[in-house]
Amino acid sequence: MKHYNLCIIGGGPAGMTAAIYAGRSGLSTIIIDSMALGGAMATAPIIENYPGWESITGLELAQIMKKQVVKAGVEIREMEKVVEVNLQSKVKTVKTDLEEYTCDSVIIATGGERKRLGAKGEAEFYGRGVSYCAVCDGALYKDKDVIVVGGGNCAVSAALYLKNIARNVTLIHRRDDLRCESVLKNRLIDCGVKLIWNSVIREVKGDKTLKTVVVENTMNQSLVELPADGLFIEIGIVPNSSIFSCAGVTVNEAGYIIVDKDMKTNIPGVFAAGDVTGGVEQISVAVGKGTVAYNSAYEYIRSIANECKI
Repeated sequence: MKHYNLCIIGGGPAGMTAAIYAGRSGLSTIIIDSMALGGAMATAPIIENYPGWESITGLELAQIMKKQVVKAGVEIREMEKVVEVNLQSKVKTVKTDLEEYTCDSVIIATGGERKRLGAKGEAEFYGRGVSYCAVCDGALYKDKDVIVVGGGNCAVSAALYLKNIARNVTLIHRRDDLRCESVLKNRLIDCGVKLIWNSVIREVKGDKTLKTVVVENTMNQSLVELPADGLFIEIGIVPNSSIFSCAGVTVNEAGYIIVDKDMKTNIPGVFAAGDVTGGVEQISVAVGKGTVAYNSAYEYIRSIANECKI
């Protein structure tokens, strides 16, 4: 069983930022992710609001960050799922489906899973027309008709990305206005994406693959059935915090980990950063939180320096 000063669980922008700082400061550090490093950022079709880049894909930015993590000397464990943690003692234990590690401090940066609509047939047609990642699956719908659900930056960015691939793109939103940045909203309107307001999807239908979706108008409860080859759901995330909540980390009613301004949780030596802590879901915010979490973890590890090796 190998011991580290710091174990970072989650390899999105928050986790990788903390890892870069930790490695450069000389802390023995491991970063663990059940997927490839990058998190939700890696699925973004295009990023135009991250300082330093006028335009870059999420995957490209994730690859650049990963190179920095490698250069900092951090051990990377991808495709390795954390299944159990013991955080209450001074020496923390992190158990995965492959190994078991001990550490002096933990940063939780596990982000969240895409929210489901809960519509009839949604699960049945997942991978057969229903998708939660436009950049992953968009190419499968070249010259076809697709629908995007949502009203935030992710949904609008997905619709804009798909507009360059699909024949027709329709955006359905449950409200009468979008929650995205103004520049994205204007671009969406200019590019000819059809907008359906005050509506929700009640059912997903088809045979071997998706054929139609049943849409309900929330104002008058009328139903309409629309043809669709692809349905892209972009309505937010559910925080990946349950395993840590079971280990004693305090979360709020929505499942987000509660932290103070220093990214400290209720357990000494345990910190959290990124989307798993709630707030504005932006790469720049996650990077900032990751930096603060690292700094707090570093100060904690220094405070117990006589008990651990740095």
